[in-house]
Amino acid sequence: MSPATGPALRSTRQREAVRVSLEAAGRPMAPQELLAAAQSRVPGLGIATVYRHLKSLQADALVRAVELPGQAARYELVRHAHQHHFHCEVCDRVFPVLACPGSMERLAPAGFTVERHDITLHGRCADCVQAGAKVSA
Repeated sequence: MSPATGPALRSTRQREAVRVSLEAAGRPMAPQELLAAAQSRVPGLGIATVYRHLKSLQADALVRAVELPGQAARYELVRHAHQHHFHCEVCDRVFPVLACPGSMERLAPAGFTVERHDITLHGRCADCVQAGAKVSA
């Protein structure tokens, strides 16, 4: 059976479940997290299939990896040329930051050219701040 026959429909449904799950989350997700979300759309979906479709979606420039030092990659839909992030150090989730400070040329040493930049803010997300306030009360 060729890739264009029978399995393609299933793969398309699985790929769409991965993509829609990322879209619904609205934030970068770890593969295991993505698996749990996508399984609600395609029961029986496995982690190897999630990785295969993430790789395919990256090849199509629809998804990108979000790398934080010392951690496994998370994945998000590509919505902008580049994206900054907020990492909650309590729940370990990562969220998109919807603003960019702009050009970083002024921060580079004299004679250097900035080709891209990544910014990750660290702290506590709104859910963790609220949960901490309840614990303190």
